[in-house]
Amino acid sequence: MAAKIPSSFIDTVLARTDIVELVSGRVPLRKAGRDYKACCPFHEERTPSFTVSADKQFYHCFGCGAHGSAIGFLMAYERLGFVEAVTELAHRAGLEVPQDGRPAAPAGPDLRPVLAAAARYYQEALRHHPAAERARTYLKGRGITGTVAKDYQLGYAPPGWNGLLSALAKDFKPAVLERAGLVIARDGATGFYDRFRDRVMFPISDARGRVIGFGGRILDQGEPKYMNSPETVLFHKGRELYGLPQALAAIDKVGQVVVVEGYMDVLALSQFGVAHVVATLGTATTREHLERLFRYAPEVVFCFDGDRAGREAAWRALEQALTVLRDGRQASFLFLPEGEDPDTLVRAEGRDGFQARLRSATELPEFFFETLCARADLSRMDGRARLVELAKPLLSKLARGALYELMIGRLAELSALKVPQAAVLAPSRAEDAAPRPQPLAPVRGGSLVRQAVALLLQYPALIQEVEELPPPGRPGMDVLAALVALLRETSGLTTGAIVERFADSPHRATLARLAAWEYPSLLPDHEGVMRDIMRTLNEQARAAKAKDRHRYLINKGNLTPEEQAEVIAYLRDRNIGA
Repeated sequence: MAAKIPSSFIDTVLARTDIVELVSGRVPLRKAGRDYKACCPFHEERTPSFTVSADKQFYHCFGCGAHGSAIGFLMAYERLGFVEAVTELAHRAGLEVPQDGRPAAPAGPDLRPVLAAAARYYQEALRHHPAAERARTYLKGRGITGTVAKDYQLGYAPPGWNGLLSALAKDFKPAVLERAGLVIARDGATGFYDRFRDRVMFPISDARGRVIGFGGRILDQGEPKYMNSPETVLFHKGRELYGLPQALAAIDKVGQVVVVEGYMDVLALSQFGVAHVVATLGTATTREHLERLFRYAPEVVFCFDGDRAGREAAWRALEQALTVLRDGRQASFLFLPEGEDPDTLVRAEGRDGFQARLRSATELPEFFFETLCARADLSRMDGRARLVELAKPLLSKLARGALYELMIGRLAELSALKVPQAAVLAPSRAEDAAPRPQPLAPVRGGSLVRQAVALLLQYPALIQEVEELPPPGRPGMDVLAALVALLRETSGLTTGAIVERFADSPHRATLARLAAWEYPSLLPDHEGVMRDIMRTLNEQARAAKAKDRHRYLINKGNLTPEEQAEVIAYLRDRNIGA
């Protein structure tokens, strides 16, 4: 699989990925010196032995031996294949993955400038375009103030087929607008036309406030009522959240984030002072949504209609939440009265009324058991057994910890099981068969070659200190030679990227061990240490060569005068050095 994606592309993906950010979205890291630590997500432990290095872009568990780059972490944590993991990281970085062994296509122009220009165009059109009066009337009718419209950069896409296309033609080629999802190529003809026409426009931004896509609402009757940008290298509906940059300060202050289903819900709640709110983009809540949200707050409240469809959507969100919940994270569900949505409810009850509803939201464990108990008759023995079987595959998704133990305890109470809580959930065959990271053999000894490999691996810039490479033959020299060749050929690689380059090599296990090796010689003056090691290795190689030559001459006999002089000089040097 790895051969289908060029190594140079993998290097680029890893260079644009911050492994600390990636891991922290899934594992609660804490700063520990230059690195970050946590309890290992791949085996149960009480004392943190899982380390993530920002400098090396590498993770390693000193308990179970799990290790690797950002690619390896995604493969292990999300159980993805290599290509899937690279693709996921590439999308995060705004890159397109080359397929079927073809050379990597250029990533293309940065789409952010054209998207920012489009946002400005739509905002200007909302204020001044002759056809925008209907859009302004609509927004005023929905109670949206000018301040909110400005904060969320609301705009208007005028009617017509080429308004945006013409406005941006001076600075951007149509093909770039198409890559950004702003225009569509005409079927069976040359040319393009605007994707969004006669719609109120809602820019969708990343966490840093940079526009990555748009949502547009139609003003008259028609379908679709709401239209989002297509998937692009920057925009992925299953990951992005509307209103996130505007909500971050409030989320940080409150320690909670509210998830709603519509753009207008976000605007209305924000306008009434409930600013810690975001919306999914017309899709069900995904695991990636939740991983992102829990990075910003320890509690997520889902806001759904109280009807059957709303509860079904809530249950799907619960199933996703179980995969990311762990001690310190909370999820709740606010079910609204029939016929109400957050927009209408906050306008009717005000900020305090809506906040009161948030405080009384149904906690995930309560919703979990309430829903499952409704599917099983607990007055019957086989009904209680059914409850256990319904709960088992869901609870198996939970990370082991206090919440897991409490949920198991509650299940045992409801089902009247008289067995230890730990026995309630026996692992399934699939869990038994799932591969687990195997401990790596400890690094033994401290040979100079091993030290040289560790130094180069952990400080790739030290390749500048390697002028002469000792000849092969010494244990470990094949690994050192391969590493030196790679670093001379390719600059800018991190430790994680180097190990990934050796994914299909017999040297990978050795490099993985040494990437996390702590050895006394790895001192702040690593340049001097590296020079000393290489000088010693080369001196030892020359000494070994001279010794072999001396043995050869002694065994040869009948030496020529030149050979006799060579032996005498060797013995003299040896005596001097003794």
